[in-house]
Amino acid sequence: MSDPLSPQEAERAFWRHLKSSSTGMLGLDRPGEHLQPMTAFREEETGSIWFFTRDDTDLARAVAMGDADAIFAFTSKDQDLWASIHGRLTLQNDPERIRRWWNPVVAAWYPDGQDDPHLALLRLDGGDGRVWLSAKGPIRFGLEVLKANVTGELPDTGGRADVRLD
Repeated sequence: MSDPLSPQEAERAFWRHLKSSSTGMLGLDRPGEHLQPMTAFREEETGSIWFFTRDDTDLARAVAMGDADAIFAFTSKDQDLWASIHGRLTLQNDPERIRRWWNPVVAAWYPDGQDDPHLALLRLDGGDGRVWLSAKGPIRFGLEVLKANVTGELPDTGGRADVRLD
């Protein structure tokens, strides 16, 4: 089996991977809800993750009503890291952050630009989470699976750790 992954190592790896690959799945943490793809804007120093949204979406309306326990599921582009982060979502209007993260992809959803009346931000204040990390790559993963089938031992696919992003 692999060396244990410390919560600090897992959290550092999470923020690093989120910087280079920022799309994940966000939704309310309650029965009957579905996660939806969202682009994350990280703020490691505050332990928060921000998302552009329209205030007329189901998710934004639910958050505005105060039902805002959420979950963010993330897989890095290289598939070396997976994470499931629970937290609290709040609906915000923060012009400085809007300016900081504004880009052509974001602009496509807001016909009136940064002054669009439906433009809002969701802020996820991270809480408990779990991070799985494997820097082995697909070839090493395949060799671990082959070795496990030959030896009967479990494959070494990396480590996992519980984290608290606050």
